[in-house]
Amino acid sequence: MNGIKNKTRAGGTKNVNFEIIEKIKPDLIIGNKEENSLQDILKLKEKYPVYMSDIFNAEDAYKMIDDIGTLTNSQPVAKNLINDIQKSVVQFPKLNKKVLYLIWADPFMAAGNKTFIGDILKKLGLRNVLEDENLRYIELSAETISELKPELIILSSEPFPFKDEHKRTLRKTSDAQIIFADGEMFSWYGSRMMLMNTYFQQLAKEINR
Repeated sequence: MNGIKNKTRAGGTKNVNFEIIEKIKPDLIIGNKEENSLQDILKLKEKYPVYMSDIFNAEDAYKMIDDIGTLTNSQPVAKNLINDIQKSVVQFPKLNKKVLYLIWADPFMAAGNKTFIGDILKKLGLRNVLEDENLRYIELSAETISELKPELIILSSEPFPFKDEHKRTLRKTSDAQIIFADGEMFSWYGSRMMLMNTYFQQLAKEINR
């Protein structure tokens, strides 16, 4: 992690700093279709090799790791990482609850099944109350959340930092168990997936108390 802190930053997914990128002159740029704007990516492609990921589930994440391993001539490292993640994923606890995973407030917004988050929920044995398999993200009112009757509501730490006040608002209309969770563990695909099982084992203890 210290190595990352010492690296030059070229903005974020929504505010790419083209001047810094020009100075760095990267051999490879890795982007994501959901996070990066088409305009920015097309501009970068004019000068640099760009790899675009499009992640809907863990299997897509494995392919991304494998692809990047090939592009960077580090296939053995990539293969080992994928194998280690896959071994970890099959050890996930099985929670067997109807769940609603919220990523935003005012308005409330939830993750559907056709997202990486949705796939991780399935792998945890959680059944998304947003049943449409093609659903990505949807806005919901507190009243609609109540009508969906989730047994568990997960308030993610990102991209929106949920607070106790949001928990209190939801308690007015829903009798679901409501917990805060580390959004990175549900939505950051890649090497961070190695940390998921340890985190989910602890989260399962909180849910099952």
